[in-house]
Amino acid sequence: MVNIPKTYCKGKTCKKHTPHKVTQYKKGKDSIFAQGKRRYDRKQSGYGGQTKPVFHKKAKTTKKVVLRLECTVCKYKMQLTLKRCKHFELGGEKKTKGAALTFVCVCSVIYLSSSDPLHHCSECYAVVVFFSLQFHLSYCYDISAI
Repeated sequence: MVNIPKTYCKGKTCKKHTPHKVTQYKKGKDSIFAQGKRRYDRKQSGYGGQTKPVFHKKAKTTKKVVLRLECTVCKYKMQLTLKRCKHFELGGEKKTKGAALTFVCVCSVIYLSSSDPLHHCSECYAVVVFFSLQFHLSYCYDISAI
């Protein structure tokens, strides 16, 4: 049996815990007919250069992740804000039990021998799994993609 977590639905018809469809919120395209955009375009037109200040003092390096939850019963939609993170993946591949992530480091030319199945890279000390070929690239990549 698959464990599907339930979330409380505040919709008028539900008002109980139901399964929700989860997607990541993305900002929509700005409307060119919004009042602020029309005012800005009118002021920018003609001679005179940049008329409004351009913001340069950006302090944050990440954005907060916002999830969009949709009730599968009544289609009620709500948003849930998570903490800040640099990388967010929704519904990635499931980890298999007992299997660790294996990365192949290809920072330098690595010659692999058949006597020792595991090697350590001399530059970044990543564990390299045995293959009967040499690698010469300038970045590391996931072995599952090979």
